[in-house]
Amino acid sequence: MTTAQILSRARQEKRKVLTEIEAKSILGEAGITCTPTVLATSREKAVSVSEEFGYPVVLKVSSVDISHKSDAGGVKVGLKNRAEVEAAYDAIMTSCRAYAPGADIEGVSVQPMARPGTEVIMGMTRDKSFGPVVMFGLGGVFVEVLKDVAFRIVPIDGNDAAEMVDGIQGKKLLEGYRGKETADKARLQEMLVQLSSFVDATPGIEEIDMNPVFAYSDGAMVVDARIILSEE
Repeated sequence: MTTAQILSRARQEKRKVLTEIEAKSILGEAGITCTPTVLATSREKAVSVSEEFGYPVVLKVSSVDISHKSDAGGVKVGLKNRAEVEAAYDAIMTSCRAYAPGADIEGVSVQPMARPGTEVIMGMTRDKSFGPVVMFGLGGVFVEVLKDVAFRIVPIDGNDAAEMVDGIQGKKLLEGYRGKETADKARLQEMLVQLSSFVDATPGIEEIDMNPVFAYSDGAMVVDARIILSEE
């Protein structure tokens, strides 16, 4: 489905939160690389998709009513074979139905296990005074504990994006700190500009959260994504 079709369907269904699969489809259309993700509505489908991708894989609950998937027991990673996928599917369904009995659970999303990289976060939020702003920072515990993020008002250009990437306190972690893989800062900057261009051209978006994004020496990959729509 195209971005317009996804947004139209969500509006028709009177929901503001998009599924991870919908969010990644939209971001992919905007040029932002995401892990391929497919919906499985049965244990058998989860296995067949996993075998098409190749192991290891990740399963996550797919429900607009469950925002914090890990808290609900809705994420299983590093699944290495059919038996583990089948067990993970059943465990996710049991745990999430107990966690949120009234939730509309459409199935699980299946995606290949991404190679670890430097975790960063990108996103967009709508400021009451300035309108949409894009953000960039270190991901994982760093964003929660250190709040090491940079913001710019939409639209941004390449210079703005470069200032954002180089402006965080933890930028040394992007430069191969203590022998770790360097991050492709040029690609991160390009993704920020792509995000800004998408937001600028697409009214009705309240919030975008891409966390984590794994930064590599030769690119970057969005592993998880969330999009919230504005009130009409």
